[in-house]
Amino acid sequence: MDAVAIDWTALAVFIFFFALVTVMGFLASRWNRSEKQAGHLDEWGLGGRSFGTWITWFLVGGDFYTAYTVIAVPALVYAVGAYGFFALPYTILVYPIVFVIMPRLWHAAAKAGHVTAADVVYGRYGSRALELAVAVTAVVATMPYIALQLVGMEVVIKALGLTGELPLAAAFVILALYTYAAGLRAPALIAFVKDIMIYIVVIVAVVLVPLKLGGYGAVFDTAGAAFAQKGGATGLLLKPAQMLPYATLAIGSALAAFMYPHTLTGIFAAKSADTIRKNAVFLPAYTVLLGLIALLGFMAYAAQIHVKSNNDVVPALFAALFPSWFVGFAFAAIAIGALVPAAVMSIGAANLFTRNFWKAYVNPGISPESEASVAKIVSLVVKFGALVIILVLPTKFALDLQLLGGVWILQTFPAVVFGLFFAWFRAPALLTGWLVGLATGTSLVFMDGTKPVHTFAFGDAHYTVFTGLLALVVNIVVAAVVQLVLGERGARPAPAVPS
Repeated sequence: MDAVAIDWTALAVFIFFFALVTVMGFLASRWNRSEKQAGHLDEWGLGGRSFGTWITWFLVGGDFYTAYTVIAVPALVYAVGAYGFFALPYTILVYPIVFVIMPRLWHAAAKAGHVTAADVVYGRYGSRALELAVAVTAVVATMPYIALQLVGMEVVIKALGLTGELPLAAAFVILALYTYAAGLRAPALIAFVKDIMIYIVVIVAVVLVPLKLGGYGAVFDTAGAAFAQKGGATGLLLKPAQMLPYATLAIGSALAAFMYPHTLTGIFAAKSADTIRKNAVFLPAYTVLLGLIALLGFMAYAAQIHVKSNNDVVPALFAALFPSWFVGFAFAAIAIGALVPAAVMSIGAANLFTRNFWKAYVNPGISPESEASVAKIVSLVVKFGALVIILVLPTKFALDLQLLGGVWILQTFPAVVFGLFFAWFRAPALLTGWLVGLATGTSLVFMDGTKPVHTFAFGDAHYTVFTGLLALVVNIVVAAVVQLVLGERGARPAPAVPS
């Protein structure tokens, strides 16, 4: 997007709502606080494990559907058309997975006082090596994910006419401070405002934008003509060659989604397993919202929007079709949509470092209060690291890392999930599978030019699949073979935790 003049009305509305959530973030430290757990990691990092159905719904939705989602999904649809909608089946498939798996994981964590998935893995298998593998993978996969929230915020800040890196840095410093003070309660409280604002913005857009552009028929006709002119693997419908990668991307992404520390933090913070089950039923409402957001990519063609970067499509569309005050409101919703997941991601990463590195290797006798202090400091370091990625390194580097992160985090699925249902696998087998799956996925991604899909050729036929899912299959097969070889020589896990 070319440099634009500052729209002072839009900027004023943006600042008002940003200031509102900043105040809420600092006040959150006193919201529904448990004095019994004051100063403990459970209180700071998991909100005292006290979040009910509605708080969990907003929190999990808030850190699952991020600012980058609002920017990137329409951008992908604008670039390639139907293929960009793979996020819809992915977010449909994920909730049955949540319904079946996450209550069991919550039970395992709540019963033993675990704070992270790596805690659960250690409690189950008694292997520090496997625990560390899960923890390191999760932290490394999360860092570029946080950085991409800054990409979403950076796009709308520049669309307001603000230049330089100071506004972005200032926004993230504010985020760091109130997250440090209030922990998980800050993003949980802000998520209420963020989600309501996003819903308003999207509903207004999908109703009014087509009316301004001649209706949905005109929107699809214009987008279809644009894709026909562009050619290649674009269009309103999937090409036959796109169906397999589309399906495997959806399945693999669904399996990976709740392996990330930010989504698992929302799960562990719930007050009961029933809260998680209810959320698995209610959260698909966000999938409907995501489908509406994706349509903005088609609307941009009907509005004759032309941008240098696909990520600028949504801001350019709003700036072209709406009054300044609503543009400010919409941009604030997107920017606040970066704060919630970025805060939860940094808290999740800090919990992992504190529990699965600092306590495990540096200070095993650390007190609950000291755990919280270490986690607070680490959350600041994590945010600073994400900020450095965006300010110093090219955005494409963060994108490439995030694609790799999705492949990597999927390799923790067997270690985190399998032990919840059966006791056949042992730690050495799972660790070997993780290592081989990680190596396979990483090498294929680089071999394919950092694309997340890999193509196999069998004669004249070509089959393209999501690299992360392929690596997961290799991971499981290797783990099974190693387990068969080891037999009972692997460390026997503790008894399964009932659901």
